[in-house]
Amino acid sequence: SVTNLSSVQEIANMRTEFEVAQKQTEIDLKQSEVELLNQQKSNLRILAFRMITLLGLTGFYFRNIRQAKRRSDDLLLNILPTKTAEELKEYGKVKAKKFESVTVMFTDFQAFTKYSQNLSPEILVQSVDYFFSKFDDIIDAHKLEKIKTIGDAYMCAGGIPLPHKTHPLDIVKAGLAMQDFINKRKEELASKGEVGWDLRVGIHTGPIVAGVGGKWKYAYDIWGNTVNIASRMESNGEPGRVNISDATYNIVKEQYKCHHRGKIYAKNVGDIDMYFVEEEIP
Repeated sequence: SVTNLSSVQEIANMRTEFEVAQKQTEIDLKQSEVELLNQQKSNLRILAFRMITLLGLTGFYFRNIRQAKRRSDDLLLNILPTKTAEELKEYGKVKAKKFESVTVMFTDFQAFTKYSQNLSPEILVQSVDYFFSKFDDIIDAHKLEKIKTIGDAYMCAGGIPLPHKTHPLDIVKAGLAMQDFINKRKEELASKGEVGWDLRVGIHTGPIVAGVGGKWKYAYDIWGNTVNIASRMESNGEPGRVNISDATYNIVKEQYKCHHRGKIYAKNVGDIDMYFVEEEIP
């Protein structure tokens, strides 16, 4: 009986130890689950932080790309006509185009070289920039296309890159506006005891070829005899006047009163009927 009692006690102790071990195992399992869950939460937080950081960096990267592209497009539009810039972006090149009727204008400051010798480089550049900036405003208001500047010469055209019928009238009106601006500026300087610059303006209408020359430092340019004649109109003009060819005169004569100067020899061109534009006919 003593033996039986000892066996029963032993079994009871084993059961107790088993129950304790079972409870400890359950506790350990729950603790492991909690630790695993906490680790998973921590990993998720780290992953979420990394994703947010990555998305932020990606957004910053693409914003910079968009801004750089916008600056690049703005710069391209600043040196090329809109239609030409779009063609260049799409095809990587610009096909030369012939226009049957375009009006070209050249302006040039009288005795510029003489004046420039007495000015500091800074004042000279500021003065030219002042006048050319005003010319830019004038041709923009008359829907003309600036082509380029060479030293003190300013070149623009009407009827490109989008053809239209009013370009001779538009460019003559712009030429008169430029002379009016120059005259008012001379009066301002004269009141201060300073001497202003005189401007010659030459205009001709005819066919040209337009396009983008070269593969570096893109520049929209025009070529043809019309350009040469327009240049001769300027060089054969007089300060303070708008000198036009007979081709332009025949188009604008119903809207502008003009003075016939007769046939005047133009270098490399020959004799051309030239006219000074006097005023717009009411």
